[in-house]
Amino acid sequence: MPKVSDQHRANRRRQIIVAARRCVIEQGFHKTTMADVIRESGLSAGAVYGYFKSKDEIVAAIADDALSTIDELFDRILAVEEPLSPATAIRAALEHIIRLAEQPEGDITRVGIQAWAEALHNETIMAIASSKYRLVRGRFVEVVERAQKDGTIDPGTDPQYVAQVLFGLLPGFLVQRLILGDVTVESYSAGLAALLPPQPDRKPI
Repeated sequence: MPKVSDQHRANRRRQIIVAARRCVIEQGFHKTTMADVIRESGLSAGAVYGYFKSKDEIVAAIADDALSTIDELFDRILAVEEPLSPATAIRAALEHIIRLAEQPEGDITRVGIQAWAEALHNETIMAIASSKYRLVRGRFVEVVERAQKDGTIDPGTDPQYVAQVLFGLLPGFLVQRLILGDVTVESYSAGLAALLPPQPDRKPI
């Protein structure tokens, strides 16, 4: 029997994740079952369960897939040569969210919103969400520390506190975009810029 290549396994795994995303987007996280994912994927039950033992494992994989480029995003944000501001970092993050939302496999942000609600009464999903969100918030801490060195944020404020606020802006954008439908990257960024005017010029620390 020929050996299954790593690329083949990666493609199959991706096929299942994409199928699960479509199911959750169409009928909601709570109603989606493993049977739905199996049917949508076009694979056998044995093939699907060979990669994922439960729906929770698939949710974890979806989260990993959505956040797989987060380090690359923040590396780009931190690589800018000019002084870094919170508004600049948030705009870059929002543009990244829109790129994820517009993928042909379906709007991943809809899955994220539903997973948040599910986490309130599902300890497994809560653990997954907590670990992923701490990762993103930790990268915002790096942004704040860089901005403090650049003189665009008060250096006397705990970076963790500022990162909490910056991270909190992302769910607010998602909820308004999906439910109200009248918020854009441009409008959100303009509102944030009005709240966070440029700091007076001062020497970097």
